[in-house]
Amino acid sequence: MDNKTCKHCFISGRVQGVAFRYYTRLQAQRLGILGWAKNLADGRVEVLAYGDSKAVESLCTWLHEGPSLAYVAVVKCKTVAHSDSLSEFEIG
Repeated sequence: MDNKTCKHCFISGRVQGVAFRYYTRLQAQRLGILGWAKNLADGRVEVLAYGDSKAVESLCTWLHEGPSLAYVAVVKCKTVAHSDSLSEFEIG
């Protein structure tokens, strides 16, 4: 039984210029998650996370807090089909 999931998340608040993507990658790597994090022009951060279901849920929970300098207002995540092209967790 495949216990993997893929979540596509959008995080808003004070999430740019506070190393949000860097710390998201550290968390993802610690949890064994593949995917990416990138800044959006509207000030949000977009995250795609693929891996073990419990690990991805842990990352999604962490996204609600973020690094110490961030202020997270809203996190919206939805389950999506995963991409086989993922090989690591990248910052875009």
